[in-house]
Amino acid sequence: MDVQNTSLPGVFVLKPVRHGDARGFFSESWNKQRMADAGLDIDFVQDNHSLSAETGTLRGMHFQAPPFAQAKLVRCGQGSLFDAVVDVRKGSPTYGQSFGIELSAENGLQLLVPEGFLHGFVTRVPNTEVIYKVNNYYSAEADGSVRWDSCGIDWGLTGDPVLSAKDSGAQTLDAFDSPFVWEGA
Repeated sequence: MDVQNTSLPGVFVLKPVRHGDARGFFSESWNKQRMADAGLDIDFVQDNHSLSAETGTLRGMHFQAPPFAQAKLVRCGQGSLFDAVVDVRKGSPTYGQSFGIELSAENGLQLLVPEGFLHGFVTRVPNTEVIYKVNNYYSAEADGSVRWDSCGIDWGLTGDPVLSAKDSGAQTLDAFDSPFVWEGA
């Protein structure tokens, strides 16, 4: 597995090895030992799987507040999407900065999102499936959202996104009182 740093400390792009032939491919999308060997020892407890039927479906920017904060390992099982994160750890030198990457079934890339980051994505094609692991269980009380268009992200949209009521009514990043604190040096 190839682990690549990004412009945001703690956010990594992972590229699993694919073994392919005329039938298709095989890929080990997650291996606890390989992750630990790369310095990414995360204890995932739940797998999530979403399907977005329409192109331009935007889900985000989501978070779970401590003590139910979640790290995520995100990949695209079918289709294509633009995945984005924003650092919202108070005191972080990269607070408010974003990183985004195209994830697709074809490229096989994965994004590791640590706790303390907003996360969201927009689909590029119909029937896009997103599969992701989390290191903490879902908590409705800790669930939150920041408006997708308040974070300075270029989503590459050509029209209005398809949004949930939760996401269209979310608070802006400027109004967000982040519950996360940077613990870096």
